[in-house]
Amino acid sequence: MTVPGVNVIAAATFMAAVGDISRFRTQRQLVGYLGLDPKVRQSGIAPAKSGRISKQGSASARWALVEAAWSVVRQPGPLHAFYARLRVRRGSQIATVAAARKLTCLFWCLLTRDEDYAHQQPSLTAKKLRLLEVRAGAPTQKGKRPGVWANRQAMREAEQRLAQQAESSYVRIVRDWQAASPASAKSGASVTPGRASQKPSKGKVARQTTSP
Repeated sequence: MTVPGVNVIAAATFMAAVGDISRFRTQRQLVGYLGLDPKVRQSGIAPAKSGRISKQGSASARWALVEAAWSVVRQPGPLHAFYARLRVRRGSQIATVAAARKLTCLFWCLLTRDEDYAHQQPSLTAKKLRLLEVRAGAPTQKGKRPGVWANRQAMREAEQRLAQQAESSYVRIVRDWQAASPASAKSGASVTPGRASQKPSKGKVARQTTSP
């Protein structure tokens, strides 16, 4: 619930499907259990290709995660930057499913470490939890002065700015990581082995060398 964009329906559906998080030793196991892992196809010695998600496990939990992802990626933060970067290359639908998979990994980390989301917006979290208490039958506080984490516009705007700073930090990290990658992994024949063809440049004659 501390993740902006995740409501009680998504959280409860996820917890009902997963149960005890200690059953999953790694994030990969949890992703595969919920059917958000891509299928891998390979024939003979040909390179393996990833396709659509496997859709194993609870369909309702998978639906809740995708719906939550639609809301999460519209909030400022690292997940929004991840979605925007992937949407350019793969489209919005694939990027949303990838964000749901990333959200699953985030949930695993938060639950196994017993921590709150580092980039949460405290006033938004307090509002969600208070609304849950009222729906559960807690008395309302009409006429009382709001607390520190009330939904005040100035505080919400400050939290939005902090989330945007976290998003910018994520963008810089990805940009630095891409810049530090080997040049051979970015362009040239190594990107698509087997498809590249060597052609002589215009005005030049290709030289052929033979071993002695």
